[in-house]
Amino acid sequence: MRLFVSVVQTGNLSAAGRQFGLSPASVSRHMSALEESLGGRLLNRTSRKVTLTEAGEIYFRKVELILQQVSEANESVAQLQSVARGTLRVHSRMLVGQQYLVPALPKFLAEYPEIKVDLLLSNHVVDLVEQNIDVDIRIGKLVDSALVARKLVDSERIVCAAPSYLDQHPDIKTPADLAQHNCLTYRLNPGRTIWRFKEQGGAIVEAPVTGTFQTDNGQALLSAITAGMGIGLMPDWSIRDELKSGSLRRLFTKHSVTYVEFENGVYAVYQKSRHKSPKVRVFVDFMSGLFKELRA
Repeated sequence: MRLFVSVVQTGNLSAAGRQFGLSPASVSRHMSALEESLGGRLLNRTSRKVTLTEAGEIYFRKVELILQQVSEANESVAQLQSVARGTLRVHSRMLVGQQYLVPALPKFLAEYPEIKVDLLLSNHVVDLVEQNIDVDIRIGKLVDSALVARKLVDSERIVCAAPSYLDQHPDIKTPADLAQHNCLTYRLNPGRTIWRFKEQGGAIVEAPVTGTFQTDNGQALLSAITAGMGIGLMPDWSIRDELKSGSLRRLFTKHSVTYVEFENGVYAVYQKSRHKSPKVRVFVDFMSGLFKELRA
């Protein structure tokens, strides 16, 4: 189609051929093949000049419009690849989403007014391809090697409790002492909950814990701990302000502790095919900067 339009616009086969690096004879063969495929003559050809037939005029107007629309579509895609714009679909674990992502969105959207955020919050692992997710904010190690993960912040889990609880219950000196306490837990799998402690020498101690409250919502768990209901295990970034203010106290300062794995962190995860997308790039950079500010 582009060659046909060039023939019409230049008025001869030679000029059109020079634009495409073709000989006049080759251009003539392409035009004949096009006419044969359409079942009608488009061009009146002489040795010096090419003019349109009636069918050719109709075809030319339609084709010229199509090529213009294709060019505009290509330009739109190119602009999307150079400017941060469009809908950004983000999934996040609920606690980090509620505490950090949602409060930061006004600043992000003010900096990038051509981006629209579609945010999903859940504690489930999502399929980025199936659900068309651009960026997933995850906690813990990356399992799917087909994805790209950028660590936003290192993280450790902390056993903590409110002073109001600690002042009214027996002292806690070792992990075994937790058996005498009301431990508020995050629901993962059926069965008893075990907190694992790693001592400075590397030895690991397991402490089964029980209590009167269990939830799959991190914010609800934090609220229960802060209210003095019992002892809980939380990511350090989620109780930063509470530890500073003294509304929560850290226990077992000489231990690393977890209920899954000792290696933790908050990650921005995305598909390899989207790593060059400006909207993904600026969002991941923004989240990385956000956590750096919080750590300062």
